[in-house]
Amino acid sequence: MPNANDIRWFKEQFSSEIKAAIEGTPFSVDFLTALACQETGEIWPILSRKGLSRARILELCVGDTLDANKGRHAFPQTKADLVAKPNGQRMFDIARQGLLDMAEHITSYQAAASMPNKFCHGFGIFQYDLQFFLKEPDYFLEKRYADFDVCIRKALGELRSAAKKIGFADRTTLSDREMAFVAIAYNTGGFKASKGLKQGYRPPGGKFYGEQIFEFLELSKTVQVDGAPVEPPPEPATGPLYEVNITDNLLRLRSEPMIDADNANVKVRLPKIAHERKPFWRRKESMRVKPTVREREVEPCW
Repeated sequence: MPNANDIRWFKEQFSSEIKAAIEGTPFSVDFLTALACQETGEIWPILSRKGLSRARILELCVGDTLDANKGRHAFPQTKADLVAKPNGQRMFDIARQGLLDMAEHITSYQAAASMPNKFCHGFGIFQYDLQFFLKEPDYFLEKRYADFDVCIRKALGELRSAAKKIGFADRTTLSDREMAFVAIAYNTGGFKASKGLKQGYRPPGGKFYGEQIFEFLELSKTVQVDGAPVEPPPEPATGPLYEVNITDNLLRLRSEPMIDADNANVKVRLPKIAHERKPFWRRKESMRVKPTVREREVEPCW
């Protein structure tokens, strides 16, 4: 699991490019850092500790060898599915070699690499699934995922789509928790408000995808780079417990305990989320389903 030192390395390498890319979006450097930790955190930290170059690390951020026999329903379910498509054999060769090259450094993938029909389905440090090869073959065939600027633009496009799907399309800012909700939709293709962060893959005895990415986000905020101030972890909620009964589709947060005629004191409108008596309001297989490396036929390597 990536630690604070790994996050520091990631920020030193990529924060300036992330800042430029996220301008005009509600996302943060810490959120994109957390996403990288969640999606390929079993790969790039190990490669960086081994001293591989940034370019090589980006090229080796591939994963997900699950096939139909392990529950994959999206294209391609098998090698035969892939090679039957135009340029499919060429794509298989790239995906297969990517697995072999990565497994030289990541021992938990060596069992999959030993099977001749196994190949990677996820590409890039933020992971873009091979199901989109049919729509964007050149992205994979030309290894555009190994270019960080291209990779982050692709991830941000997917994140915007995910935000729109869960009702955040017009938001200019998002809380940490809301960004984790977007990440859940990015990973699974959907979001169930009643489940909060307890969504996405959960390893035996471990945490849900949403819970883990939220923790990575909070950890990232404690890592200082280039003299930037460290944001302290959030204070625990205190005070009396309340339940909010929502009769409309949105919860209106106001600047004062008063309903004015034109709603001028409404500061933000939050999507309706089933409440579980918290001390404050907590704000594929679909075709978008994309497992993280944590669910990809591998054993943890730390």
